[in-house]
Amino acid sequence: MQTLLLRASYDRIADRLASMSYDLDVLVLEPDGGVTRKGAPVRDDEVRPDVWWLSLDAFGRNGGDYFARLAASPHARWVQTAFAGLDNAMFKPLAREGLVVTNSSAQAPAIAEYVTIHALSLLHPIERQAAHQRAREWTPVNFREVGQTRWLIVGFGNIGREIATRAKAFGAQVEAVRRSPSAEGLADHVSTLAELPQRLPHADVVILACALNDETRDLAGEAFFAAMKPGAILVNIGRGGLVDEDALRAGLDRDQPAHAVLDVFKTEPLPADSWFWDHPKVRVTPHASNRGALTGARGEQLFLDNLGRYLAGAPLINPTRPQDIGAG
Repeated sequence: MQTLLLRASYDRIADRLASMSYDLDVLVLEPDGGVTRKGAPVRDDEVRPDVWWLSLDAFGRNGGDYFARLAASPHARWVQTAFAGLDNAMFKPLAREGLVVTNSSAQAPAIAEYVTIHALSLLHPIERQAAHQRAREWTPVNFREVGQTRWLIVGFGNIGREIATRAKAFGAQVEAVRRSPSAEGLADHVSTLAELPQRLPHADVVILACALNDETRDLAGEAFFAAMKPGAILVNIGRGGLVDEDALRAGLDRDQPAHAVLDVFKTEPLPADSWFWDHPKVRVTPHASNRGALTGARGEQLFLDNLGRYLAGAPLINPTRPQDIGAG
């Protein structure tokens, strides 16, 4: 079995890779474009890797043609990616017969913290309390407890389940919107996309954590916002294409939702003249909800864990459906 790793990726896991007991021929794509095995050059006709690790290094300065090689390789049988969602059209060459693609759950804990912290800071009257402090007013502020709220998580994959774990820890009611009827011990109720108009009026926090595809494009449109509970919070950490941005602006004007926390947008980077930047009810972050300090280390371990499974013929973690690859 042969794998091709980028030099930067390989260097981070070399010791752990060497300790694996499987027979694995490890090749390294060097920054100059050459391929080596244990430091020695390898001829092009010897480079036929079954296993690939599409880490973020592949899209950096020293990534070279790693992705192009993968996309064109007739020998590739499995690729572990560093991405939670693979809807970008650039990934379409990976949606082919004979190639197993696994996505990443490494960023899920970080994204779940982002969602939870933003939601809690909006549920709790922090701004009103701060205003009283600035005015030197000894004025108590009553507040609704998180345990009184209902969270509707659209998309209940790795990220959605991590969000549910944190919301449940505060006593919130959690409803999952997903294809499968399983609550996985984390949701109090499971519904489908078709049921959203009936479920949205009951939700205090609505989180978009689903894949972008033909079924979900502009999911959050006029009807979606019209059905939202006045005063609710919307958080989008899925894809910008899930939201009709004009419909969101109109919804914000009537407090449906009252606040929007947006980490993703239809156009990225977000143009400097976009209305999102200055809207008083919108929080903008630059597609950065995954940037937890431990995300990289979790991604490395996921590759190694899945590599062990692949070599042992065991089921892989996070297999991706071909129809979700390049669907955006």
